[in-house]
Amino acid sequence: MTATFNQDLLRIARQARGWSQSELSRRAQISQANISKLENGIIGPSEDVISKLCDTLGFPNDFFLQNDRVIGLPMSVQYRKKASVGQKAIERLEAELNIRILHIRRLLDATELEPELALPRMEVDEYGGNPEHIAELVRRTWLVPSGPIRDLVDWVERAGCIVVHCDFAALKVDGFTVQIPDMPPCIFLNRNQPSDRQRFSLAHELGHVVMHRVPSPEMEDEANSFAASLLMPARDIRPLLAGKKLTIQRLASLKPVWRVSMAALLVRAKTLETITRNQSGYLWRQISSMGYRKSEPPELDFDIEQPSVLPEIIKLHLEDLGYDVSDLAKALHSSEDDLKALHTITETKSHLRIVK
Repeated sequence: MTATFNQDLLRIARQARGWSQSELSRRAQISQANISKLENGIIGPSEDVISKLCDTLGFPNDFFLQNDRVIGLPMSVQYRKKASVGQKAIERLEAELNIRILHIRRLLDATELEPELALPRMEVDEYGGNPEHIAELVRRTWLVPSGPIRDLVDWVERAGCIVVHCDFAALKVDGFTVQIPDMPPCIFLNRNQPSDRQRFSLAHELGHVVMHRVPSPEMEDEANSFAASLLMPARDIRPLLAGKKLTIQRLASLKPVWRVSMAALLVRAKTLETITRNQSGYLWRQISSMGYRKSEPPELDFDIEQPSVLPEIIKLHLEDLGYDVSDLAKALHSSEDDLKALHTITETKSHLRIVK
């Protein structure tokens, strides 16, 4: 079967560069009318036009010949995006998402994920609308010890998910999840957020994976409830958040142990009713006066948990399968510059085997 030009990927390539149709028209010396018709599949490109597009956009010809379907942003991104964010930033995020999914799918062709843990799927409505109970069942399914979860990224990846750090600074998005039938769940996190917020975002996104097959207006609150319970189980954290014991100093001492923010601890205390409304309000006023709503004390920060699965897949190609960077870029239908911008190589823990 002869490969055909995928007009949707032309739009993705253009948006990945942050360009409008008129900007691409000016740079490539192709009329905007023709670019619009190309993106809408009304006309097909000549060899000369394809050459101009490849040179201008910095994508190889093979990129536009992939037959993958383009996907949109998950509903959770739409719930959380800021009103001040421009359409161009949203389009650029969608483009990066699609390119990353294309890369992950190609990389998985030579590897096989072997989850060590089951990934439960529990519709929240079938469990009494109680995300906290579902979080407790996940911990039990995974045999998580009582108390803080030391490396949440590792637990989530061992359950078969792929965790990816991305630059979402422009959109101020904490993270989102993509679930496609022929791929493992992919959780994308904003690498610019502090470590405590990244962990809560990961737990939040895991909640979506476990509980939500169909979006709902309540899904964000449910995912937050799941995340709080997963990271701070009621029976373990309750005695530490009780009454007069809870002070700003107490919250600060608990943060590096439970690896969540002081704010998350305070919200948990109010949810578990270990403090009164007046106590909660007093502590929030203290947090605000100290500037901790915007940034908590840096001396309480802890190391960011690093994903290992995707870097290991890349390492497998470069070391075990004998690829160099140029070969890998060709395999992913990418330029070397884009490959290096999107992926890094790190020391990893083994979750993979080579498929021969």
